[in-house]
Amino acid sequence: MITVKRADKYGFCSGVRIADIKVRRFATDGGSGAILGQVVHNERVVAEMEEMGMRTVEAITDVTEPAIVFSAHGVPESFHREAHILGLEVLDTTCTFVYDIHRESQAALREGCHLVFVGEAKHREVIGYTHDLNPECYDVISSLKEARAIDWSEYPAIRIFYQTTLNAEHYEDTVRVIESANPNTSRADTICYATKENQDAARALAGEPNIDIILVIGGAKSANTHHLWEITSKIKTSYLIQGPEAIQPEWLSDVRCVGLTAGASTPDSLVDEVEAFVKAFEE
Repeated sequence: MITVKRADKYGFCSGVRIADIKVRRFATDGGSGAILGQVVHNERVVAEMEEMGMRTVEAITDVTEPAIVFSAHGVPESFHREAHILGLEVLDTTCTFVYDIHRESQAALREGCHLVFVGEAKHREVIGYTHDLNPECYDVISSLKEARAIDWSEYPAIRIFYQTTLNAEHYEDTVRVIESANPNTSRADTICYATKENQDAARALAGEPNIDIILVIGGAKSANTHHLWEITSKIKTSYLIQGPEAIQPEWLSDVRCVGLTAGASTPDSLVDEVEAFVKAFEE
């Protein structure tokens, strides 16, 4: 039988867990609403929300229910104003860490800083920070090439923010380019502690010599799950899956021990299902 070793830290972070609880409680108490984008980036959770009558929409104007849910990723302040104008009740499940970045970035702007967001420009979290800003007061970068293409010396001061779900170490060289070009550059401490703990634990798990492969469990749109896979795949053969149905039999051939980790949007029940599938596997 194949044995399974879970990472010391994995799965739901506090922000996602609170968002999940808020929406489920709202629906259970008879609330009627629509979720702007996935409440968390996990297909299982989204399907469960749909079953509870909380459908997912892509625009505020698509909402026909009395309430709109803003996800853990956060939204621009203008979205709150638009919802108010449309007469919608707002259930705000924005993560505390995300709100911290909203506040810190606005404070940095008032201090005259140019803002740099290290992350994915189309990620909902980053859109939440930048949507309402003048494009001249910020940049979003995700590579060394992008960092080198900008003249950072023209700004009197720069404040750097990381998308909370990133593997910060991966972008160290990128950030150093900015700091080298402009000595009046500072970094905000914006990597979610749960994200960092999950990443450190995944790295340690992949480094264990008795583990043959790593299964990283999470949603297809989950950035932090993909970053976990990036970390483990550099150390050991790793597969990114949404659930046990994605596991290919050949992955488990001649395997004696499987390591498991999961993204911050992955419910514990899904991790349990994957572990049970692996332990029951027979060639």
